[in-house]
Amino acid sequence: MKKKFRKKVCLMLASCSLTLWIASADSREVTILYTNDIESVYEPIEAHWREDIAFIGGMAHLSSLIRVERSARKTSFLVDAGDIFTGSLSKVTEGRLSFDLYSAMGYDAVNLGNHEFEYGWEVLSHVKQRARFPVLNANIMHEASDSHFSRQYAVLESDGVKLGVIGLMGIDAFMNTMMKSNREGLYAVPPDEIVQRLIDDIRDEVDLLVLLTHQNKTAPMQTDKEADPMVRRGIDEDFALAGKVRGVDLIVGGHSDHGLEEPVCHPVTGTCVVMTYGQGMHLGVALFSLQSGKSAELRSASLIPVDSLKYPADPGIVDMISKVRLEYPALMDKIAKLDRQAPRKYYRESVIGNLLADALRDYANVDIGMMPAGAIRADFASGDLTREAILNVFPFTDRVSVLTIPGDTLRQVLEKSLSLEYGLVQFSGLSLTYDSRNPIGKRLATVSVAGEPLDKNRQYTLVTGSFTANGGENYTMFEGLPVVISDVLVSDALIQEFGRKGDLYAPNLGRQVDLAD
Repeated sequence: MKKKFRKKVCLMLASCSLTLWIASADSREVTILYTNDIESVYEPIEAHWREDIAFIGGMAHLSSLIRVERSARKTSFLVDAGDIFTGSLSKVTEGRLSFDLYSAMGYDAVNLGNHEFEYGWEVLSHVKQRARFPVLNANIMHEASDSHFSRQYAVLESDGVKLGVIGLMGIDAFMNTMMKSNREGLYAVPPDEIVQRLIDDIRDEVDLLVLLTHQNKTAPMQTDKEADPMVRRGIDEDFALAGKVRGVDLIVGGHSDHGLEEPVCHPVTGTCVVMTYGQGMHLGVALFSLQSGKSAELRSASLIPVDSLKYPADPGIVDMISKVRLEYPALMDKIAKLDRQAPRKYYRESVIGNLLADALRDYANVDIGMMPAGAIRADFASGDLTREAILNVFPFTDRVSVLTIPGDTLRQVLEKSLSLEYGLVQFSGLSLTYDSRNPIGKRLATVSVAGEPLDKNRQYTLVTGSFTANGGENYTMFEGLPVVISDVLVSDALIQEFGRKGDLYAPNLGRQVDLAD
């Protein structure tokens, strides 16, 4: 029942119309369950954008759904495309909790995402050893030895069916979405330059072959992205890879969180791409049929929402998470109280973005506060803000960094933000108008700092995190500017500033106005 190079050719790029399949005596069903970019979102969130579900997600509820699906299927595999780290509980355990949870939930293989490197590759190299599943990546290498950083592939077996799984990370994800210091000593090879050799090595040994990828544009940090077509970031790199490789049955993608309700299949190779919206809000289900002497057939691929009221919390997962909270009681400290909800928007000015940028600017006592949209990892609910809640919003190890920046360079920063390549940056201390209909690089209309028009010859002070100050997300115009990087974490500065104020009032919008509206 070994796989022949094949697959049904899909003529439409938007989605793949799957043919009706009727079981035959010698056929077998194989289910691949998949997730991506859960990013340590351990608790359910209010699904305010949906009419059919009150709360969605939560690690313990996802675990219950996985158990339901696996118990209903004779042959199944469970995989993840990467980004299992980030968030407060991952941070205090340096990823140990994440690996323990995925092990307890029965994952068969997990790909490395950029967030797994948040605490440095040395920490990751040590802590991933506790995983009870293969941790995969085939294209990240050690500079000193040209050896692979992680296991390249795995051959899994269930009920006599063999599944080959290969892990990959895109170059942009490696270079521009993790701190340079966290990947120093490593380099990445373009996935398409190395993966076909691995496919050819194992293709004849397996019945199905899956690529787990972490590439495409970075995901939109917006809770209701499922309902906002504007922030759909695409699967360009996965689709291109699907057209280049031969012998692949499925690409389970990640990083862009571009949820696919149906698979997208390449018209030349027939290789299909699937992906969820991330944050553990859905479980992907891909159903294959295997028939002796014939090519594997993808019958369907769909997303099941994790209805937190329908699927009760898995008590074992709840206990594991609760135990960590008890080990770190400071996470439950009440830091401040917020008067109203502060949600995220990825391509727009947001309430929480203004709140964070204001706090950072007030802490550093500078002209401008800068908070990248991609750094805002959760919304704030109204009421008490705990230390854990603040760390979930900004869980990174960035340090407070103050740059001295000329007015003309600041204009370049603003134009870069308005390109929306990595979302709309949130600012404090300035206001601007722009026209999103204009070409990239020509969108900024007016800008003022502290109520005065931007002076291209003036030197301004700007505070941001060290990741951005060192050129992260392609902010290369910061290179060579005077910068003071402190020993204070951005997260600690936010906690200190929020605690100093006590009562927080969510800022109004209106700092960045799109003339196209």
